[in-house]
Amino acid sequence: MAPSSTVSDWNIPKRTTSVVLFACWLAILAEGYDVGVLGAVLPALAEYKEWSLTPLQLGGLGAYALVGMLFGALFIGTLSDVIGRRKMLLLAMLIFTITQVGAAMAPTPEMFGLFRFLGGLGMGGIIPVAAALTIEYSAPKKRSLNYGIMYSGYSLGIVVSALVAMALLPTLGWRWVIAVGALPVLILPLVAWLLPESLEYLVSKGKIAEAKALAAKLNVRDYEPVAPAKPGAKVPWREVMAAMFSGKYLRSTVFFWISLFCGMVLVYGLNTWLPQIMRKAGYDLGTSLTFLLVFSLASAVGGLILGWLADKYGQKPILVIFYLLGAGGILLLMFPNTMFINLCFVAFAGIGSISTSLVLTGYIADYYPAAQRGTATGWALSFARLGAISGPIIGGWIASTGMNFQFNFVFFAIVGVVAALAVSMIPPRITASSAPALAAEREAVLD
Repeated sequence: MAPSSTVSDWNIPKRTTSVVLFACWLAILAEGYDVGVLGAVLPALAEYKEWSLTPLQLGGLGAYALVGMLFGALFIGTLSDVIGRRKMLLLAMLIFTITQVGAAMAPTPEMFGLFRFLGGLGMGGIIPVAAALTIEYSAPKKRSLNYGIMYSGYSLGIVVSALVAMALLPTLGWRWVIAVGALPVLILPLVAWLLPESLEYLVSKGKIAEAKALAAKLNVRDYEPVAPAKPGAKVPWREVMAAMFSGKYLRSTVFFWISLFCGMVLVYGLNTWLPQIMRKAGYDLGTSLTFLLVFSLASAVGGLILGWLADKYGQKPILVIFYLLGAGGILLLMFPNTMFINLCFVAFAGIGSISTSLVLTGYIADYYPAAQRGTATGWALSFARLGAISGPIIGGWIASTGMNFQFNFVFFAIVGVVAALAVSMIPPRITASSAPALAAEREAVLD
């Protein structure tokens, strides 16, 4: 079986796929907690008299980790194509867990931001690596569903952060809520034991004997990897980038980047500010955290549904439809409604932001060739981090100007519509019939 097998000759055991999904799910669950925890403790930080932070400064605190995630996705995603998926995932997880202790003990906002930035380096690196591993160990017709299953850990991590905040904030304060994010370092040995290296990565590096040995260990039947024309040849990252912006991929790359940028504005803007926005709408702290809980839980379930729909009907139409539905749910939150109705709209907002963006990330990882997969996903996510950084800052700016809280929903709804339009402009992926031409182009680059 070649690494890029079709459905009919896909022989990787379901157990192996499940183990890879579970290992990546654990890593993403830990990351989801550390990403979501700031939104959960933001109302408490706003009332923390020792720091006396303004709304704009609160938004800035949310941006520190996102700046780190920008660089983490860029470098760790690229390095995963150079020195291996498994090593970089474990390193990324180690970084973002241990830095939460420093953030929890930070004496000043500046030190808090520094540790959040350092943790962001690991958080940003987890996603492109986990995306590549999930795609590479999933049967072609189940890749979006499996990606949704794996990435549900992200939303559930945010759910856990909201639950921990609800339990600990009233008695122990925000520092203990942050510190809980360091506990997943204890499961790092388990993740290391479960997670195999990528077979496609080994083959792309010319490590055929190592790939065969791993395939035998994983009980992969009839594994016959196709050695690259130049075993072990390394394509410099500049040439990989040139291929991403070549005539064949330019339009795809541009619209992937735009749509994911908008998706990250939605995910991190709403995740950071939703509890505070709902407090301004008249809800108490506990109820405001309930909105964050529903937002995240709905996105976890929605990711599974959207993944199944994307496998059945294609990623592109599903992404367009649900980005638009999410935008509608966000916009409708600006009107007076009952608690139940608002929770339903928040659920649509979660599905139309987090769920759609996770399917979009899987779409990117599945779209590009294996040799470029980690790099393409990492660079797309790095550009999208500019949107992730912008979301909390824009929310802070809106709060600092004294605008009505409804303006937040108008802004984020517009962003959702732009994301849908950008996805609609992505051309069909390169088909198998064009593979010889792509291989010839790659050989020309190597020569």
